[in-house]
Amino acid sequence: MPFAIENLKLYQKTVDFADLILTATEHFPRGYGFLADQLNRASVSIAANLAEGNGRFTKPDRKHFFAIARGSILECLPLLELAARRSLIDADRQGRLRDRLDELGKMISGLIKGLDQRGSSATRRDTDPAAR
Repeated sequence: MPFAIENLKLYQKTVDFADLILTATEHFPRGYGFLADQLNRASVSIAANLAEGNGRFTKPDRKHFFAIARGSILECLPLLELAARRSLIDADRQGRLRDRLDELGKMISGLIKGLDQRGSSATRRDTDPAAR
């Protein structure tokens, strides 16, 4: 039986992105392992923090992990830029990956904004242990 988060489009897109990065970095030449490793960890962190945030019970906890996921998106940007500058990935691939990062960033920002806009009953439920 799948976990509920596995049905979320955003989660699926973050896992797909991490998989694309793993494929893109698997043939980085010797001497660039540090860059492949950092890019792989940052891309996997997006999906991992989204999943961890989804499993948290309070709004502040969820928001914290969603914000970390968004930070990992931004961490990928300079890493992709450096990979392109060193001709480890071509400009076309870099552009497609950046487009995906932009889409994920907007989706996660929307998720965070949605948490902030929830009504007072959701806020009470998140902060009042008796309301859970």
